[in-house]
Amino acid sequence: MNSLIYKTHTVPEDLSSVITIDSSQEVSPQDAGMSIKGVQAIWDSVLDLYRTGIYPGISLCMRRRGKIVLKRAIGHARGNGPDDPKICEKVLLTPDTPVCQFSASKAVTAMIAHLLVERGAINLTDPISYYIPGFGFYGKENTTIYHILSHHGGIPTLPANADPELLFDPEGFVRMLCDKKPDAPGGRRMSYHAITGGFIIGEIVQRVTGMNIREFLRETIQKPLKFKYFNYGMNEDDMPKVAMNYNTGFPVVFPLSVIVKRALGASWNDVVRVSNDPRFLKTIIPAGNLYATADEMCQFFEMMLNDGIIDGVRIFEPLTIRRAIMESDSMKLDTTMMVPMRYSAGMMLGASPIGMYGPFTSRAFGHLGFINIFCWADPERNLSCALLTTGKSLIGPHLLPLSRFLSKTSWYCREGAGANEMTDMWCSYVMPLSKILQSIFLPCR
Repeated sequence: MNSLIYKTHTVPEDLSSVITIDSSQEVSPQDAGMSIKGVQAIWDSVLDLYRTGIYPGISLCMRRRGKIVLKRAIGHARGNGPDDPKICEKVLLTPDTPVCQFSASKAVTAMIAHLLVERGAINLTDPISYYIPGFGFYGKENTTIYHILSHHGGIPTLPANADPELLFDPEGFVRMLCDKKPDAPGGRRMSYHAITGGFIIGEIVQRVTGMNIREFLRETIQKPLKFKYFNYGMNEDDMPKVAMNYNTGFPVVFPLSVIVKRALGASWNDVVRVSNDPRFLKTIIPAGNLYATADEMCQFFEMMLNDGIIDGVRIFEPLTIRRAIMESDSMKLDTTMMVPMRYSAGMMLGASPIGMYGPFTSRAFGHLGFINIFCWADPERNLSCALLTTGKSLIGPHLLPLSRFLSKTSWYCREGAGANEMTDMWCSYVMPLSKILQSIFLPCR
């Protein structure tokens, strides 16, 4: 369905025609300490999420106790979006399809900074101006790398007159930030840095290593872990494989539109449009254009869950991981997004009783991407997960099915979860509310 007020993709009657399962990689649920019913319940919640029509493509990879229990995709990489012509070729999205991670890129960028600390190249408590002298003006003299990583840097937004083309000019973007007066002194206020902080980290990497952050990521993480994609932007030969992003759901209207514009420097629709621009796929945007498969993102967080090592390859020392996931501040209002948040120096942290990675996930760490991508690890559940989606919706009928996915994952992946235990209060009220919401919205598709 495509209208001025509500956009969804076409949901086929036979979902099996758009599902791809990498059965060679999935283990028996019991081998990962889970029940068959539990794994099926989690996958069923993904199917319900797809049925909302909000996500043209969904890719999921989930590891429990280091073993893959789900490596699947549903939907299309392109050709079945709300604005795609009916005669357009439909290309299935598979577990091997690269997807833009948007802000989930920040978790990787932050870990690059932590790796430089581990190697003695930088110190997070150093002023940024020590590495970028031009930054230390207009009240930013004492703003540190740690402030930037923990969203206390005082430069969360772009100047009102910022040229959108600077997104494709990293050097020009950094010059703009050097000339910007901060909204608050470094360390004073918690405000999500949607785009700005990534360019600062990228510039520091360039100055201390002599490599741009794309090259440094390739040498330190991508190649050692044998990832095919997992980098900022895409090789030109691989660009046709990338999943398209689609604006779906209801329009983002006031007051949410004001919050989005302030945080991102552009409207919701413009962000989606720009993300499909070939220039976006070629440039380096450390805070927003890492491309990876769900399995690659899941492996990255599994490596972090395992104190910096996976499949015998050590990327980080255990102390580096510990530093990266330590809470930087208590739960408080983020003045950019206007919601309560917990951050570490680079990660979005879970919470209890309700958190962004499900209920009772206070030890979880990871990052969301454009609100619709979820990548995280949960030490309490010995879980790593990446849920990648191509529909970009702020308001729509997907919200409760998404909550149900997170709730079921949290429930069935906890230690000691039994096959018949599905009595937690969260699911008991989410499921009925979801049915009510679907009865309101789905008939109009």
